Amino acid sequence: MWLEILLTSVLGFAIYWFISRDKEETLPLEDGWWGPGTRPTGREDESIHPFKVETSDEEIHDLHQRIDKFRFTPPLEDSCFHYGFNSNYLKKVISYWRNEFNWKKQVEILNRYPHFKTKIEGLDIHFIHVKPPQLPAGRTPKPLLMVHGWPGSFYEFYKIIPLLTDPKNHGLSDEHVFEVICPSIPGYGFSEASSKKGFNSVATARIFYKLMLRLGFQEFYIQGGDWGALICTNMAQLVPSHVKGLHLNMALVLSNFSTLTLLLGRRFGRFLGYTERDVELLYPVKEKVFYSLMRESGYMHIQCTKPDTVGSALNDSPVGLAAYILEKFSTWTNTEFRYLEDGGLERKFSLDDLLTNVMLYWTTATIVSSQRFYKENLGQGWMTQKHERMKVAMDFSWKVTKAIPRGWSWTWHSSSVILSSSLSFIRV
Repeated sequence: MWLEILLTSVLGFAIYWFISRDKEETLPLEDGWWGPGTRPTGREDESIHPFKVETSDEEIHDLHQRIDKFRFTPPLEDSCFHYGFNSNYLKKVISYWRNEFNWKKQVEILNRYPHFKTKIEGLDIHFIHVKPPQLPAGRTPKPLLMVHGWPGSFYEFYKIIPLLTDPKNHGLSDEHVFEVICPSIPGYGFSEASSKKGFNSVATARIFYKLMLRLGFQEFYIQGGDWGALICTNMAQLVPSHVKGLHLNMALVLSNFSTLTLLLGRRFGRFLGYTERDVELLYPVKEKVFYSLMRESGYMHIQCTKPDTVGSALNDSPVGLAAYILEKFSTWTNTEFRYLEDGGLERKFSLDDLLTNVMLYWTTATIVSSQRFYKENLGQGWMTQKHERMKVAMDFSWKVTKAIPRGWSWTWHSSSVILSSSLSFIRV
């Protein structure tokens, strides 16, 4: 008992000393040019143009022809999703895609919100911009930038946008009403891909900061998951005085001490701030962290090293692309779904929503450029970038929970607001 208290006190002092000696710093804002060729000498066109998602019979006919030529490989008996996307279930998905999925109807749904494009650092940046249909008297909406990741898209925010922009008509408090901006990461969907090497999350963060300034927002809130979480973190590291609130639903902590607390958490978890649920999710570490990473990170190694190779195959085969993307929607929703022959996909998603996301990669031919983002961010090695060793300083003061979408809560601070959710990745 006394030994545990002594060890915990020493550990706590060491962590406090390590944290307290850190200096608050920001990333240099710098500038860039990612378009083809050399940067023009004139001023960049800063105009914003309406954009509309479109399709054609030729596009759909080409898709159907490629689906019809799919070569089926039988799965191993009782393999479920352990070997990847089960090809028996894949037949069901592609049959629906070929015979029932209505892409023209989904395009109409995509155009439900206003789309725009603008040129920033040589790239056409696509985004949707949704304003509240009505506001309480004397109120202004809070600008909220929401950033997707891989293999997602701006479409993943469509169902929560009404809860943020029009909460009262959805049975929620209208104390917080948002004006929502959802951009496509360059190289994803309708945002132009970089023509040059080195386009990483920091460059993306700078471009999205310029986007918010161009829209007239000097201060704003930001939310991101997956790559969006890193991009939003970088935005807060670049321009902390402009970021009024930061929400991440994939919060990664990269430090030696976070690794140390992970190793000691099972024995000293309550002294390190771990909840019972944290311990349940993280331990035993060998199985739930190490083995899980080894089992599920093969795609990452490929995309961090030679993204164009596998990308060439995926860009040529819609069935291959669907299997590659949708397997992640299965495993990353619930790792236990790998024990199911259908991967549990339709337990959480509709095939229309899943295939709409796949179509945003297929019709724009952006799977290769989206995978390059891994190489640009992780291909140089672990902890080699300055931002990986930096913190995001937030001024903690007090907390009040408000009635907004289920699973979300506002955490108020004296100089900033953090939108916190039940989707925390890891607690440290």
